[in-house]
Amino acid sequence: MVGDYDMVQIGLSAMPQRTRSKRKRPLIALTMGDAAGVGPEIIAGSWPETVVHDWCRPLVMGHPELMRRAVALWQTGVEVVEIQSPAEARPEPGVIPCLRCCRDDVLDVPPRMIDPRAGQAAFDAVATAGRLAMAGEVDAITTAPLHKKALRQAGHLHPGHTELLAEICGVSGDEHFAMMLYLAPTDGTLGPAGLAVVHVTLHVAMACALQQLSKEAVLGRARLADHFMTRLMGSRPRIGVCALNPHAGEGGLFGDEEQRVILPAIERGRAEGMRLDGPISSDAVFLQAREGRFDAVVAMYHDQGHIALKLMGMHRAVNVTLGLPIIRTSVAHGTALDIAWTRRAETGGMIEAIRIASRLSVG
Repeated sequence: MVGDYDMVQIGLSAMPQRTRSKRKRPLIALTMGDAAGVGPEIIAGSWPETVVHDWCRPLVMGHPELMRRAVALWQTGVEVVEIQSPAEARPEPGVIPCLRCCRDDVLDVPPRMIDPRAGQAAFDAVATAGRLAMAGEVDAITTAPLHKKALRQAGHLHPGHTELLAEICGVSGDEHFAMMLYLAPTDGTLGPAGLAVVHVTLHVAMACALQQLSKEAVLGRARLADHFMTRLMGSRPRIGVCALNPHAGEGGLFGDEEQRVILPAIERGRAEGMRLDGPISSDAVFLQAREGRFDAVVAMYHDQGHIALKLMGMHRAVNVTLGLPIIRTSVAHGTALDIAWTRRAETGGMIEAIRIASRLSVG
């Protein structure tokens, strides 16, 4: 587990550093995720790392017995204590406070299987954490992965955490919130503040993504990226805007979305003072970003942004939801049903997600 953290230790160096006393460490709610997946075990595997407790006071939203099973898997001897409210949480490297917020039937979910009971439990954990964050009872949320099909089987039509939390927070209009993947700088790559990738369209079929693409959507995501990175850097970021079509449409030969949608949005953003460049073919813009030319990239669809960033740093990437009145971070990977409950899951992504949530809470 220590080795996992060593990969992600380079942090948000551009943000002001603050000394954390025990009193001022933020209270971070960790949601358990899908019970059949790696969520419980990556929380349990990350928990004994003392740096986590230097950064924040974590507590778990889920089922105490599932967390005990995850602790037993890691054989760390950490005690799981059931609590009734966040105010009761007394986290330590050897103690996990867990607020029970799901039904007991989740205990019967087989590992590595898609199950509506797991979907419901994951939903309940996120919904509880969201309400607590909105009420100010926790300072931020860090989510373990849920399975979208299990969520759907449980009767919840949200395509993922981002949309579910937006509804809980009362944020409507897709252009007002977004998923961002963030990668801290390391090994001399990326700019001094790392790289943020914001997605114009997200968990939809490609055919729907094309229909959802609009000037307002592109401009809205550019604004969110600009706001986040300005807060991070203390100055306006350099943002590369992806093209949609091969070779940026080749002057309209391979499609006109660049000229008709993306470029007008860029021009409006520039008029607002944003440092936007594009549209640039994605095979070029991410190479340039890796070399430090851009602090952020606006991707037109899910895989355009995800594939590139995960190739740069799969187990260091952190998912941050932008545009909400609460702080939410997450690992950048899924439920990994193929390896769940075998103690093979990486904990580095969860540790990094907790760190970023802690920094955003006090920054």
